[in-house]
Amino acid sequence: MTAGLAARIERRTPAGRDRTVDALRAVSIAGVVAGHWLVSAVVSDPFDPSRLHGESPLSAAPYLAPASWLLQTLGPFFFAAGYAAMRSRARTRIRRLVRPVLAFAAVWVPAFAVLDAVGAPQPTRHVVESLVTHPLWFLLAYLGLSSLTPVLRPLVARAGPWAAAAPLALVALTDASRESGVPAWWVIVMVPVGWSAPYLLGMALAQGRLPRGAGLPLLAAGVTGGAALVLRFGYPASAVGVPGDRFSNLDPPSLFAMALAAAQLGLYLLLRPWLAGVLRRPAAWAPVALLNLAAMTVFLWHQTALLLVTFAALPTGRPRGLLDPPDGTWPLARLLWLPAFAAALAALTAVFHRFEAGPRRPAAGAPASRLSRRQTVPAGATRREPPPAG
Repeated sequence: MTAGLAARIERRTPAGRDRTVDALRAVSIAGVVAGHWLVSAVVSDPFDPSRLHGESPLSAAPYLAPASWLLQTLGPFFFAAGYAAMRSRARTRIRRLVRPVLAFAAVWVPAFAVLDAVGAPQPTRHVVESLVTHPLWFLLAYLGLSSLTPVLRPLVARAGPWAAAAPLALVALTDASRESGVPAWWVIVMVPVGWSAPYLLGMALAQGRLPRGAGLPLLAAGVTGGAALVLRFGYPASAVGVPGDRFSNLDPPSLFAMALAAAQLGLYLLLRPWLAGVLRRPAAWAPVALLNLAAMTVFLWHQTALLLVTFAALPTGRPRGLLDPPDGTWPLARLLWLPAFAAALAALTAVFHRFEAGPRRPAAGAPASRLSRRQTVPAGATRREPPPAG
């Protein structure tokens, strides 16, 4: 990244913008992408290479459970979304979300039809559809919480961060009912309900109701609570679902997922003053701003990038870390493929980011050759145009 580009981004960033929230959102998106790339093993049948199925490397490498605590960043993601919801219009956020999703659907709906038309094996169709569509569940949770923001705003104004106690109680009730069976409709409902806890804390921060002093209690409660849930109450140690575990900590979000979110957000609040100082440097701020600019595009297309590299490698057999069954050392080999995934994602982002950025219009009073401020600033750099991811 050139110093000139960093300087231009710096000049176009409003003085009062909280850059630490943008950094938290950027880390959240990066965590989701890296996490999916590391745990989405697509395995080819040695006797029929076109027959693919999915496996979890965490099943063969349980020692990697602590890595899932770093890469499962949905709590910070919804926290940043709650903060942004207090400083932007719901209509603007939804519009910036719908355009890239429609472009994504315009590519993948016909692609699914092509897979059926060419007679792709059913396991192959299943793994492709799962990788492409499963991460999109968050969009529904985001849209639901975004539409409820006007209702939640006065609640946070009265209760501050304690507004998160109600969804936490429902998460605890759900966990207590897992053994006896939870209805499918309740699981669906609890996804936005569970993630409303960090969302409400983000709203509280935007209202000035979540002080830095809350960082240490949140961190301590998250660490001790998470340890107790795993060691005393038998919760799975992995922050993501692993075949063979009692249940998934994400389907719907469990108390362990909430404890992890509390620890992550507590650490963020403690580091926030230092992080603010770092992000005042243009070279540190520019990559954060650029990732926020393309956050939705990166999220939508990151699993497509994985599939493109995977399908391109099919003629070569079963490369280690890509199309072979995962074992205890497979994750180390997988790391070598991350640059290839990143390169494919960069190409996809270059093609499809225009749908997230929106149409280019000349700024009022400016020559027609110049872009409006809305297109030239990083996503979310004005109060009316935060990225839909938060």
